[in-house]
Amino acid sequence: MKVVIETPKYSFFKYNRSGEHYIKVFFSPVPTIFNYGYIEGIKGADGMEVDAVVLGPRVTQGTVMDFPHCHGVVRFIDDSVKDDKYLFYIDGFNSSQVISFYFKVYALFKTFVYIISKKRISKCKFLGIEQFEDGV
Repeated sequence: MKVVIETPKYSFFKYNRSGEHYIKVFFSPVPTIFNYGYIEGIKGADGMEVDAVVLGPRVTQGTVMDFPHCHGVVRFIDDSVKDDKYLFYIDGFNSSQVISFYFKVYALFKTFVYIISKKRISKCKFLGIEQFEDGV
């Protein structure tokens, strides 16, 4: 699987790729504790390419990484739509408890963003992490 990194670890901004450029689309009060991007060529329920969370050292924006398999999935609802994030592991720190805490805070913040900026209530919820023993 090819994973493209849009948002490097420790960033306060979430980026989306648009052609050859990366556009800031979201500010988070908590920096990402992982590299964030998408799996090239696979679409999710929201119509966008499936999100990828890459655990390990910070990787430069635009890096394309090949992974033989996925290590798990973060089950998530964003704007009332299923928006799972697939987990890939390079090396180093890997804690389900810390990742779970991050996504709980992130879901709460996104709920407030929809209320304040979009003037509507939308479901944003962390549903848990499913770890794959041998990868998928």
